[in-house]
Amino acid sequence: MGTSIKVGVVGVGYLGSIHAKIYAQMPGVELIGVADTNETTAAEVGDRYQCAYSTDPYALVGKVDAVTIAVPTSSHKEAALPYLEAGVHMLLEKPIAPGMDEAGEIVTVAERKKVSLLIGHLERFNAGIMALANNVVRPRFIEVHRLGTFVERATDVDVVTDLMIHDIDIVLSLVKSDITYVSAVGTPVVTDHVDIANARLEFANNTVANVTASRVSNKKFRRIRVFAENGYQALNFVDQQIDVVRKTKPAPGQIYPGLQAEQLKVEPRPPLDAELEHFVDIVRNGGSPLVDGRDGLKALGVAELVKNKIHTCLI
Repeated sequence: MGTSIKVGVVGVGYLGSIHAKIYAQMPGVELIGVADTNETTAAEVGDRYQCAYSTDPYALVGKVDAVTIAVPTSSHKEAALPYLEAGVHMLLEKPIAPGMDEAGEIVTVAERKKVSLLIGHLERFNAGIMALANNVVRPRFIEVHRLGTFVERATDVDVVTDLMIHDIDIVLSLVKSDITYVSAVGTPVVTDHVDIANARLEFANNTVANVTASRVSNKKFRRIRVFAENGYQALNFVDQQIDVVRKTKPAPGQIYPGLQAEQLKVEPRPPLDAELEHFVDIVRNGGSPLVDGRDGLKALGVAELVKNKIHTCLI
């Protein structure tokens, strides 16, 4: 592979077009082309970034070293496999697939062809989450809220697949233990799918996580708190800053420890920029994706458990 990484984007709707924009601006990267089944969309993005465009999702096979697949989840397997079979490194948007069977097939082919498969769980590249992951030691309880106002996007899926899966993936990356029990509730509000949901995840190491996701709230609120033996850390996903409360020694004459609060200095940056830089780096230099196919498979598996629990409650 030469010094210039040849990349393409399949699916240039809202998110895919942003991938194309970032690739077009990255040094050492050549945006070869984009593909979308909507000819007007493909042409518009291709013209904007001065690259080839096509309505054929496989038009870039054999022409690129790496590709972003940003088509609807239901088409992930169909779009991804020809590129993986051709040995093309891939950033596949989350969730990895609509179901475990298709997800397993995608991971199997990527591993057989020895290509890098990065699953687009974007929040893992939030500077605050990356700092939190480096500071958390033996979490005991995790509480996550991801609340947003209703928008007419991703209404073909439920809130677990759309939003909660981000936090399921984050919790799994922080706890690093097997799940032993899942309970969940949820309900449709605006769409025909579940729009608000809560899940309790219990792990073999006795850690417990409580995760709430809503796309029908009256304001945006995205926060995670991680409690450990000596205090807790709280991250605001939006400003990427971490508040830390630590246990201190008892003051003279006092029985109980005190609590000291501070804010960790985190340099915020757009998570998508960080994600694509990471992707290009592992394509160029090797190494393991921060969120690989197996991680995507695990997150999907837990999301399926959560959805099954909710469905049972709704019957």
